[in-house]
Amino acid sequence: MLKFPDNNTQLLRALLSALCVGWLSMSSPVLAQTDEIDVAKGEKLYRQCQGCHAVGTEAVNGFGPQLNGVYQRGIGGVENYDYSAAFKKAIDYGLQWNDETLDAFLAAPASLIPGTRMAFPGVASKADRSVLLDYLNLIDVDGVLPKSEKIPREVRPEPKIPAADFAQPAHGNLHLGRAALAEEVAAWDIDVRPDGVGLPPGRGSVVDGTEIYDEQCAACHGIFGEGLGRWPVLAGGQDTLLDERPEKTIGSYWPYLSTVYDYVRRAMPFGNARSLSDDDVYAVTAYLLYLNDLVEEDFVLDNSNFTAVQMPNADNFIADNRDLEQNLNAEPCMENCRDQPVEITQRARILDVTPDTEDSETSLD
Repeated sequence: MLKFPDNNTQLLRALLSALCVGWLSMSSPVLAQTDEIDVAKGEKLYRQCQGCHAVGTEAVNGFGPQLNGVYQRGIGGVENYDYSAAFKKAIDYGLQWNDETLDAFLAAPASLIPGTRMAFPGVASKADRSVLLDYLNLIDVDGVLPKSEKIPREVRPEPKIPAADFAQPAHGNLHLGRAALAEEVAAWDIDVRPDGVGLPPGRGSVVDGTEIYDEQCAACHGIFGEGLGRWPVLAGGQDTLLDERPEKTIGSYWPYLSTVYDYVRRAMPFGNARSLSDDDVYAVTAYLLYLNDLVEEDFVLDNSNFTAVQMPNADNFIADNRDLEQNLNAEPCMENCRDQPVEITQRARILDVTPDTEDSETSLD
């Protein structure tokens, strides 16, 4: 699902739940219909709005934007009005004014656009909202309203959204947002595979990596990769994987050098990720190999010799070849799944939370 920046997932959820389908439809009214539009009643209902929104030939922006031609001009179409950040975000992600969207907004503004400055609680009656929207739709962009108390419904114009500004996106099922630019995709598509696919051109030496590591990494991971405080240990631990408490480091456990490069490039240094150049990442990776006694001090790592570096624990990683399809399709057992009583085969380390006696309150069945 498309995720809004700046933690605006709530806005997307509200838009989708309030409008469901057809929020980008330019027609197909969903409101209660009559043969005539009751202009007098619409004008009366509008009085609850006029404290913030003006209409008419001399309408100007107040606390809210003037509403002349709100259907015809499109959402956010008033010049010289500072719309709220929440409102701008809704516009950016495809919200447009039509019967469905305006009805939802009038019913509960903050539910449709969380964070809107419009503090109005909403019009509870759907019938009243229909009359009010009919009234607003009859006011053209110049603020002119037909001089009649009753107007045939066929006079009511359809919304005319400027196609150049509010064209419906053709991509995806929900037609939200826009297609990512090539440079945006390239900025995210930086993964590196064990066979070297995805490696950028570049090089870095152990010597250069020593300086970068001391400045950017040692404060957390220690000068020699020993780890400070609760920060991870990066070096050592060889021949400990069969111990009761193995020390899993880059040199003792990690199967592929590409994992080292990819992680440093993507997430380090802590608090300033993506600040290292590709050459810097090669150099830091080379230094981490040196700390784990896998290369000599004069070693230079580059994209041409990268895959020649074999990690000590690579052969102990195997592909998961279980028949997952069979497990997923099988009906799960929920009770009396074993013929024999359950046996304790392992215990939790440090915190001994495994019960010792059969009369424990914790059930293992």
